[in-house]
Amino acid sequence: MKKLIFFSVLFLFCSVSLFSQQRNVAVTVYNNDLAVIKDHRELQLEKGVFELKYKDVAARIDPTSVHFKSLTAPEKVRVFEQNYEYDLVSANKVLNKYIDKTITVHTKQDSIFKGELLSSESGSLILKKEAGNIKLINRSNVVDIDFPKLPEGLITRPTLVWQISNSKPGVHETEVSYMTSGMNWHTEYIAVSKNEDAMLELSAWVSIDNNSGATFPNAKLKLIAGDVNRVYDTMPRREKAIGEAYAMAAAPQFEEKSFFEYHMYTLDKPTTLQNNQVKQVSLFPSAEVSARKIFTFEPRKAADKVRVNLEFANAKKSGLGLPLPAGKVRVYKEDPDDNSLEFIGEDKLDHTPKNEKIRLFLGNAFDIKAERLMLEKKSTGKQRYDETWQIKIRNHKETDVKVTVIEKFYGFWKVKQASHEYKKESAQKLNFVLDVPKDRETVLTFTLSFRRR
Repeated sequence: MKKLIFFSVLFLFCSVSLFSQQRNVAVTVYNNDLAVIKDHRELQLEKGVFELKYKDVAARIDPTSVHFKSLTAPEKVRVFEQNYEYDLVSANKVLNKYIDKTITVHTKQDSIFKGELLSSESGSLILKKEAGNIKLINRSNVVDIDFPKLPEGLITRPTLVWQISNSKPGVHETEVSYMTSGMNWHTEYIAVSKNEDAMLELSAWVSIDNNSGATFPNAKLKLIAGDVNRVYDTMPRREKAIGEAYAMAAAPQFEEKSFFEYHMYTLDKPTTLQNNQVKQVSLFPSAEVSARKIFTFEPRKAADKVRVNLEFANAKKSGLGLPLPAGKVRVYKEDPDDNSLEFIGEDKLDHTPKNEKIRLFLGNAFDIKAERLMLEKKSTGKQRYDETWQIKIRNHKETDVKVTVIEKFYGFWKVKQASHEYKKESAQKLNFVLDVPKDRETVLTFTLSFRRR
């Protein structure tokens, strides 16, 4: 149908509301498709046992997590039954509910047909008219359909329905808390490399993704960073809403604090989280942090590539010293010819506490090449053998460089001979730092002795 089907009865679009407009919402969003909603509303509660419909909740709510209480008289109000209704009204659902019932159809040709609906499948409406004859109407020709009333079992918004017992009638300040999926947050870092790559200007934005099926106006927003354990039950999933909008806000800032074994970030003023919206808020002002560029050759990751890394310490003395939530770090560098920022690589940052080192892999060096070759493998006795390796690093840059060779071996081994100084970092890791002059080649050879188990 090219025109939206409407209902001829006004109350179909209205909802019975038992609460006033006063509402305070707090939203705590986690990294793993989870949010906790705390909704404070003033409700008019009558005396005795009655049904209360509580609307404007998230469509992806976990009904088993709902907790309702009266803050005015908690000992006087009791919920003894709860239902979550989410069979939302739509044109097809209304038509299906009206099978074998009478409707009125208006077409583009200004024709009006009234009859018993036999079918609404395959793009057509089949009506049985009062005279008994059958009328087939193509749905593309339909302008309006009149229904006598909204069918039972269909609602306009997700609704919690409670059976409540109350011995104190009047206006109650109430709190409803629940968990919902469809909400996430992540951090996007922007880093600008400066001073010959010895300094990074780092800023961060938080993106809050709301696909929960509800809008939360003027909400107090908290974000939890950390790996929170959850137990997942097999439950039917409702469809995720599609279509997103983006909103950005640079001025508000987050206050960070430790919370249990995680970190909490609280926005300093309320914000509205629209459904189907990604909201971006600045996490902290730009900070300049000391950094250094490190070239590494890691044969198990790339056979002939030298990796380019930027390393910095998340420490106050280096210019930072903040708990950094996980996120993507995009790194740029200024082109001095036109002062434009150009993208030079990105990496993923894990949750990082203060006073920890961070190494970002940005890509592979164009002008530095590596070559690795096993020169010899020979038996030295029962269950014992030696391996001799050669690594060549060629530097085609106009400056001297240092390249850290990171080798990994497994089993029982030791270094028998090496042409350069080395450091055995662990039972599997062996490091060499090679000085490679410009337009020259540095050759590393080393022999390892292995013992089989």
